[in-house]
Amino acid sequence: MIKSAAMRIPFLDRLTNKGPRVSVIRLHGAIGMAGRGGALSDAALAPVIERAFRKGKPAAVALSINSPGGSPVQSSLIAARIRRLADETGTPVHAFVEDVAASGGYWLACAGDRIWADESSILGSIGVISAGFGFQDLIARWGIERRVHTAGRSKSTLDPFRPERPEDVERLHNVLEPIHQAFKDHVTARRGDRLAADRDLFTGEFWAGRQSVDLGLADGIGHLVPQMKALYGDKTRFVVHSPRQSLFRRLGLSAGTVLDAAQERAAFARFGAGG
Repeated sequence: MIKSAAMRIPFLDRLTNKGPRVSVIRLHGAIGMAGRGGALSDAALAPVIERAFRKGKPAAVALSINSPGGSPVQSSLIAARIRRLADETGTPVHAFVEDVAASGGYWLACAGDRIWADESSILGSIGVISAGFGFQDLIARWGIERRVHTAGRSKSTLDPFRPERPEDVERLHNVLEPIHQAFKDHVTARRGDRLAADRDLFTGEFWAGRQSVDLGLADGIGHLVPQMKALYGDKTRFVVHSPRQSLFRRLGLSAGTVLDAAQERAAFARFGAGG
């Protein structure tokens, strides 16, 4: 009796002479807090991921990923949910990178047992960033006085209207470093000895598809439908699961839609994938 997960076909499919079922989860867009535009979040994706793993006894789950990253917490929660359900149901998970799986997008890709990419996909950017602006000279030029009153000496840390202070920068790095370490631990735990031992892959650098395979960040070059059919047979059926959007969001009428779209395009553009 064949026990390979790649060859497992649900009993009902054998009776009805149908091919194995593959659930496809679309993880497209920036990763952010729940309720913020169309950003990917654990709260929004929870029912989607649950259906993908439990409905119809799928032979496998395929993650369709196109994300420049975003919130490290939401990235961690989403990836952890995928892994919990994969372990509970014994379902193999394959991640397919389209344009970008960078930063938090790569965090999600590592939830897969195998990662596949296009030759031109961008993967990596295993790092943490905090960016902002300093306006203190601008407001001084216009004769504007900044008035801030706090209870708690660090409450106005990194105020963009005041000069940057070394102690604030040091405090910020003390926050960024453990987040970066959690990211590195996740990638190392999921990719293990597949990662190239002679390269530091955790500098925030990113690579194209073939380079990513050579470095162990991905397992091969492949597209979702043909790759899954090669693994599970030509009769494989695909059922796509993605978060539902409100009518206002679909019509582009929700508050902040234009701003959210601009921010998302800017995030993709950093990796040469902006529209």
